[in-house]
Amino acid sequence: MIDVPVYNMDGKQSGTVQIDPALLGGEVRPQLLKQAVVMYQANARQNTSATKSRGMVKGSTRKLYRQKGTGNARMGTIRTNVRRGGGVAFAKGAQNYTQVLPKKMRRLARNNAILVKLLAGDVAVVDGLAFEKPRTRLFATMMRALEAERGCTVAMKDLDRNVFLSGRNIPKTDVKPVRELNAYDILRRRKLVFTREAFDCLVNDPVLLRGETD
Repeated sequence: MIDVPVYNMDGKQSGTVQIDPALLGGEVRPQLLKQAVVMYQANARQNTSATKSRGMVKGSTRKLYRQKGTGNARMGTIRTNVRRGGGVAFAKGAQNYTQVLPKKMRRLARNNAILVKLLAGDVAVVDGLAFEKPRTRLFATMMRALEAERGCTVAMKDLDRNVFLSGRNIPKTDVKPVRELNAYDILRRRKLVFTREAFDCLVNDPVLLRGETD
């Protein structure tokens, strides 16, 4: 069993909770985690870069001058890539960078990412995380108390609007429902913070561990 510290909103430890590593795959699979991260990054590419080939630029297709007898090097169309204003030799175009992982691999990668954070001691549970209205300053103070100001993913059982609005303007801070977490969201931040309800949901709800969350 792995012990996870539980804090209040002031950053003071009030206890610990336990989780069985077997629920999260039992062992870390670095190759799977790398494959998952590469997939999420590839699928986030905008794919907007493009250059024009010689068939896309404007210009005549007529041969500039006859092949022999001029004393010049032979030359064809003005749109060739060796002339100014011509097309690009190996033009960039729309490419499909999309990658796909099977559901079971995505689920296991997410669970493995949580296990990595647990083994590194970078997981914290906050009891009673709630705001009556958006309070960014209080949220930032809590993150500093948890030593999570350099990057943090906050997982909640259900997305709370006030908590979300309190954390959305803080750099390197993500607030998400626990069911929407994926391996990349977890690994890209230094710290993983659960609310007590979200952690209990993770431990006690086998549907969450097996279900499609990404």
